[in-house]
Amino acid sequence: MKRSINIIVTVLICLIPLVSNSSILKTRTLAIIKPHAYKAMGKIISKIQENGFYIENIKSYKLSLSEARVFYNVHASRPFYENLCKMMSSGRIVIMELSKLGSHTVEDFRKLLGFTDSTKAQKGTIRAEFGKDKQENAVHGSDSNENAEKEINFFFK
Repeated sequence: MKRSINIIVTVLICLIPLVSNSSILKTRTLAIIKPHAYKAMGKIISKIQENGFYIENIKSYKLSLSEARVFYNVHASRPFYENLCKMMSSGRIVIMELSKLGSHTVEDFRKLLGFTDSTKAQKGTIRAEFGKDKQENAVHGSDSNENAEKEINFFFK
């Protein structure tokens, strides 16, 4: 009996690196607390952690206008692009690489954020609680796994 338990424990210990490094079991996304919500960072971070997300990397940062233009270049042809870049470079931000067990981290985080327009966000979401409108909506979140990787690399690699 004791030998069987030792074998089981040994097998489990050998599996730990496989589980912790598996992209299927643990996926990532990027979150940015925007300048207007910077003062509420403690409450926002608590809400993120209470909903099962782990902070892998975090930093407070002052984004320059040119960095904001590069980061949000995907929106360069949209009418809100210049205002978005100015707003994101207007003060300090908190950038976080988040992870969660499972393969739906991006989708789960976007649910926690709520609708892009904070005035229409569901009660209990981050944007409903801390956002003001469609642009000052408290937190940026990656919209796909592919963009999450690009965005994480932009700030942390």
